[in-house]
Amino acid sequence: MTSPRILVTGGTGYIAGVLIRQLLAEGWQVHTTVRDLAREAALRKTLGASRGVKKDQLHCFAADLMADAGWAEAARGCTHVAHVASPLPTGVPRDANELIVPARDGALRALKAARDAGAQRVVMTSSVAAIAYGHGPGDHHFTEGDWTNLDAPDVPPYVQSKTVAERAARDWVAREGGGIEFCTVNPSVVLGPVASADYSASVVIVQSLLQGRIPALPRIGFGIVDVRDVAELHWRALTAPGMAGERFIACAGFTWLRDIATVLREELGDDARRVPTLQLPDWSVRLLARISPTVRAAASELGTARHQDSTHAREVLGWAPRPPREAILKSARDLMALGVVRA
Repeated sequence: MTSPRILVTGGTGYIAGVLIRQLLAEGWQVHTTVRDLAREAALRKTLGASRGVKKDQLHCFAADLMADAGWAEAARGCTHVAHVASPLPTGVPRDANELIVPARDGALRALKAARDAGAQRVVMTSSVAAIAYGHGPGDHHFTEGDWTNLDAPDVPPYVQSKTVAERAARDWVAREGGGIEFCTVNPSVVLGPVASADYSASVVIVQSLLQGRIPALPRIGFGIVDVRDVAELHWRALTAPGMAGERFIACAGFTWLRDIATVLREELGDDARRVPTLQLPDWSVRLLARISPTVRAAASELGTARHQDSTHAREVLGWAPRPPREAILKSARDLMALGVVRA
């Protein structure tokens, strides 16, 4: 029996790496894209911990979200595509289009390559950023039927990029998809295992707390999910029947930043001695926001609790995520084991 063949875009990314490892363990032939083939050796080394995986199960291709070259070759022969690659901000961009254009155009390139290769299904990694923003302060409960309101003031560029990209992808599939099955997985803040120093921006939250780079705790929070559970949800969406048009929130639960700090201090003892205990007053955050774009983004989140309901994924796909506490501690312990955070 021929092994199924899949293209996973953005192979050096945090979610993609865990998903690739799971697919290889399940016996799939995996194609993956990297912007520069010079990173192939490092990727193979990171994935080398997968037991029983043959070298010829993984094939790397050079392809960029902003260029057509390489996409057709990467998708050739694939029955499935997991489009995971997306630009992540390293700061607050001057122009939102720095994130919007590659996110949108990259998704469309992956979809066109999938259709032209005759792929049956595409699962795209979107985000709760495409669901839960632009609805004002306070407590909110969101499901897959909700969309971020891009007409609201001060919607962050990253949020705009994920919303525009998912809408563009769904519109394209409806118009030009040629019957391809398309669905999305929409994760919240992704924590969990850290296999190398090349980890996601989400994990930096835990790193910054452990290093004492956050001197006091603003009144902000977010949904959390373990990267292993995000990969598992992708795999279920890739293999379950009847996924066309589906959308799955991947979130284990909402957690305030102060509660993340408490978990670290309770479980890690002296290793968490730099983790702050002081809650930062809202007025001081708003004052600092006048001079810092980064703090300005946090100020807009003060007191807002976005609860993302993953009931649909649990009921339809039997998804059972780990609790946020486990994901938080796994990130922390792996960062210390890698020497990224030193005692």
